[in-house]
Amino acid sequence: MRPFLFRSLLLSGLAMLLQLAAPAQAANPLFTDVLTADPAALVHGDRVYLYTGHDEAPDNNGFFVMHDWLLFSSNDMKTWQRHGPVMKATDFKWAKGDAWAAHAIARNGKFYFYTTVRHKDDKPGFAIGVAVADSPLGPFKDAIGKALVTNDMTTQTKNDWDDIDPAVFIDKDGQAYLFFGNVVPKYVKLKPNMTELDGEIKTIDLKDFTEAAWVHSKGDIYYLSYACGFPEKICYATSRSIDGPWQYQGILNEIAGNSETNHQAIIEFQGKSYFIYHTGAVPPAEGRPSGGRFRRSVAIDPLHYNADGTLQRVIMTSEGIR
Repeated sequence: MRPFLFRSLLLSGLAMLLQLAAPAQAANPLFTDVLTADPAALVHGDRVYLYTGHDEAPDNNGFFVMHDWLLFSSNDMKTWQRHGPVMKATDFKWAKGDAWAAHAIARNGKFYFYTTVRHKDDKPGFAIGVAVADSPLGPFKDAIGKALVTNDMTTQTKNDWDDIDPAVFIDKDGQAYLFFGNVVPKYVKLKPNMTELDGEIKTIDLKDFTEAAWVHSKGDIYYLSYACGFPEKICYATSRSIDGPWQYQGILNEIAGNSETNHQAIIEFQGKSYFIYHTGAVPPAEGRPSGGRFRRSVAIDPLHYNADGTLQRVIMTSEGIR
């Protein structure tokens, strides 16, 4: 091989390796070389851990293709370190696939990862699993060897996907709650071990609920945000009690336009609040189609509170966090 050609190939290969190793810089969507969806963010110590679904559909003409969950982390919300796949749907031996929305939370020195997966045919339909790890980076392992919630445990709809999108909230008194559902929002207490239900599954009265429940609190106000309608916007309701009643407050985030779904996470980090969501905004590039309904990407914009505790409408930007 000629010296100049060898040198050119070496430099090209080195540049590619450096690109893969470099943290992603802030812009919306956060990542353009990998498709991410259904964000869930965990603040732990001085870092934010961003868990996402992984869209792998070859185009926007079929349906969702999702096999695993990805993990990214940041100490400034602007640069993101990639940690690769954190778990596959089939790591649950009782599941047969479909790594849909998940949620991670820390408690008692452990990290719990609640997931949406399709159960094997002995309990058909979508189910909620729970995995556990000693680090937010994993490795996550099935915590109980079976599903935490299966489709036959709820009867409010005939849909086999009505038990999806888990989100866990730990109240000030230490009680943990699991929120979930499609069409009908539901919640249930968790036992202190975080791997068992504690009591009956209850339903929630919410206007225009579709899916993607997320609960957070600020001061003495509880906020329940969720995907509403279809195509989905993000709406929210407030309450003075985790048990409701929930007062509808309106639209928080508009339809993305090129994604019929949306899924949000709301966090506070280093004194600022953030709204994390997904769109279908990845532009086409050589060798890959554009984003869209089955090819989504995570984005982040600031979240602002009004003096009365209500939330200001989130404006989607291409610049992202600055």
